[in-house]
Amino acid sequence: MFIGIDIGGTKCAVVKGDSVCGVVDKIKFDTTDLEDTLKNIFDATAKIGMADAIGISCGGPLDSKKGIIMSPPNLPGWDNVPICNMLRERFGIPVALQNDANACALAEWKYGAGKGSENMIFLTFGTGLGAGLILNGRLYSGTNDMAGEVGHIRLSGFGPVGYGKSGSFEGFCSGGGIARLGKMIAEEKLQRGETTAFCSTYDELDKINAKLIAECAKQGDEAALEVYNICAEKLGAGISVLIDILNPECVVIGSIFQRSEEILRKRMETVIDKEALLYSKKVCRIVPAKLGDSIGDWAAIAVAETFYKEVIENE
Repeated sequence: MFIGIDIGGTKCAVVKGDSVCGVVDKIKFDTTDLEDTLKNIFDATAKIGMADAIGISCGGPLDSKKGIIMSPPNLPGWDNVPICNMLRERFGIPVALQNDANACALAEWKYGAGKGSENMIFLTFGTGLGAGLILNGRLYSGTNDMAGEVGHIRLSGFGPVGYGKSGSFEGFCSGGGIARLGKMIAEEKLQRGETTAFCSTYDELDKINAKLIAECAKQGDEAALEVYNICAEKLGAGISVLIDILNPECVVIGSIFQRSEEILRKRMETVIDKEALLYSKKVCRIVPAKLGDSIGDWAAIAVAETFYKEVIENE
């Protein structure tokens, strides 16, 4: 059995489980200030019972080798927190830390849509866009845990801003990017005296989000479909780059792709067919993530299981 700790900007969870029994226990609580949140993590870990190892999934930046959380933007006050040492000293078992994209990649690789693959890319495609890379049967995190920041790739000289860069992969393929695209198109329509199904007045511009646009696109709204067509084209372009460079056998895409695959896949595949190398494209399948809303739980457990097996193998 393994303990997983999922640290988010608003919520945290401590879970216990493994691939045989599933998640057998879970304690959730709000993320507040550093001191109170750490206390809740320690108390929940003690209450949930002992296990073979602890895995932590948390937004970066962080140092996975030293087990230190280093001032994530969604966790104000968490400055150089040696979370692994703190838990190891308290509970006396192996503890490992990974950023949330890497942790989710491990989860989909071990328990989800990428199970059985040797080379897999996981794309978060949620609020932002990041990637976790499984290469030659192992997680690849780079020299200083910065591998997989694919959202920073510039796909166009002009477009929504993501990762502080106009026209970036994240700018086009994320919840925030889709909302910004929708606002741009809706505002253009309003200036011409036209409306869209997701925005009929200037007062509604700030209420536009990716979910609303997707609902309208699925109902056939022309402007909403235009937004998702642009997103799908850029998704295909970005994935083509990754296929050519990394030659994966599987690309697993989470969140928005899971919910809106029917309005993204066809145009995405058209671009991939045009852009990606034939022999690389032929061996790569592109699938939605499988773990759904439980991926945060499984991500933290996967970090624990992966690290524990590495410790055992090295003994």
